[in-house]
Amino acid sequence: MLLAASMAFDKKYYYVITIQYLGYRFHGWQKQPDVKTLHLMVDRTLNFILEGKRFKTLASGRTDAMVSAQEAAIELFVFEPVSNFEAFLELFNCNLPQDIRALTMREVDASFNIIQHSKIKEYLYLFAFGGKFHPFCAPMMTTVLDPLDIELMKKGAKLFEGDHNFKAYCYKATNEGVYNRNIITCEIVENTLFLANFFPKKTYLLRVKGKGFMRNQIRLMMGTLIDLGKGKLSINDIEQSLNSNASRMQYIAPASGLILNSIEFE
Repeated sequence: MLLAASMAFDKKYYYVITIQYLGYRFHGWQKQPDVKTLHLMVDRTLNFILEGKRFKTLASGRTDAMVSAQEAAIELFVFEPVSNFEAFLELFNCNLPQDIRALTMREVDASFNIIQHSKIKEYLYLFAFGGKFHPFCAPMMTTVLDPLDIELMKKGAKLFEGDHNFKAYCYKATNEGVYNRNIITCEIVENTLFLANFFPKKTYLLRVKGKGFMRNQIRLMMGTLIDLGKGKLSINDIEQSLNSNASRMQYIAPASGLILNSIEFE
């Protein structure tokens, strides 16, 4: 049995499960009417393997449609303890869709809250430029037909590091929001993490690490860097954008290049 018998029926047990997924065919994480989402498929699978027993799941963040994850995390609440993590994960993976995989499982206590618990997230944005590339790249890489000045984009990326007002990089920002954020790392490097024989010879990653990100923030940052690389924007434009009076940056990079790479709970 995956769940052990419990004497205290109303006692909750708490587990953190790390998962990875290819988001290309899903309408994001959050459940929505009449569309296929990641949370829907995870809960549907858990309901099957737990044979209808009570449970609840929460995620550490809600990725948008077509965004993927190398390592995301969910918190599972159940009323009977899981007796064998290895067997649970094996059964979970056997029943999940092929583009979702469970990686690890650990028990936490009632004080842990996956949404409110302090965490550091690292996102990657995978891209290439200068040609029309293999269609198989589409689920996880953005390709830009125009030439890009990568060295200039590297300089631009570094401007995002530190404490700044990112109101210009928030989708549908209002005057009441709090837009000050700290970016620990923001850099463009050559991609050596994700490899395939149909990829272009040279691909790149935008690597962004911080405690919290707003809706579409990283995609707006990436779109701004692409416009910088095309010569549509200057370094000064990015510097000016990082203040409370700046208007929203215009280009939101496609979702399919964005990957949640890791979550570190503090």
